[in-house]
Amino acid sequence: MSTSASASRLVLPIGPGIAAATSLGISDVLAKVVLASGCDVLTMLSFRGVAGLGFMALWLRLGAKPFADARQRWIALGIGIILAGVVYCLFKAIDAIDVPTAILSYFIYPLLTGLIASAVGLERLRWRGVLCAIAAFFGLAVMIGAHPAGLAFAGVAFALGAACCRTAILLLTRAYLAGADARLSTWYSLVSSTALFVALSLGTLNWQPPQTPTGWMAIVGMSVAITSGFLFIFVSTVRVGAFRTALIMNLEPLLATILSALLLGEVITPLQGFGAGIMLAALVAFQLWR
Repeated sequence: MSTSASASRLVLPIGPGIAAATSLGISDVLAKVVLASGCDVLTMLSFRGVAGLGFMALWLRLGAKPFADARQRWIALGIGIILAGVVYCLFKAIDAIDVPTAILSYFIYPLLTGLIASAVGLERLRWRGVLCAIAAFFGLAVMIGAHPAGLAFAGVAFALGAACCRTAILLLTRAYLAGADARLSTWYSLVSSTALFVALSLGTLNWQPPQTPTGWMAIVGMSVAITSGFLFIFVSTVRVGAFRTALIMNLEPLLATILSALLLGEVITPLQGFGAGIMLAALVAFQLWR
């Protein structure tokens, strides 16, 4: 067997996961461009939700017809409200601080999920997992503490709030939607979260769209990138499983950091990079060894 054929056999299975991490990393950076153009978070998320629903509707129509019973639909709709908390807090964090710090702070959610699942008896956490969690929190502390310009801790708080909401979604999905079709779960969650954002925009008379052509291009690109990311996550989960997909998704903060440096000029210091490296390595080890 040729070297290229062997490489293809290794890369093709994880391709959708890499595409998902890349799409979401791109969306993180584009969100910063949208917010810098004068758009506010609520307007951006309302636009993104409506665009995402159109994309999802087309995807569901073209694929095999999924099924969900009434209980699964109501649970997914409820999870969508928590999803609204995830995306709102995450993009408020991106608005307040630099993209790398926001995304890396948010990516503490796998640790929170494992620790809480162990505390409530959903899974067993071994001593190696505990050590990895301690190392990851240490790396995050180093990264935040080494920030060169008076870090807005409200931004970190928003990112950690998004991580807590994401943890709740993962635990609820594991407990109540384990056998549900991921496409329909995503659809109903997106329906309720988008309805909430649109209602808030209308109720508060809040509509602050991008003020520049670049901002409009970025908000369209961000909407496509996020929805594509969800699609690739589903494909990857089907192809290689949820566990390996979760490992591959650790590429998102790395790619967001690289892209924000190239496109936004948000360069982290060597000490911050050291802390981020410790965190990501400990996070991967935690997922492998816990």
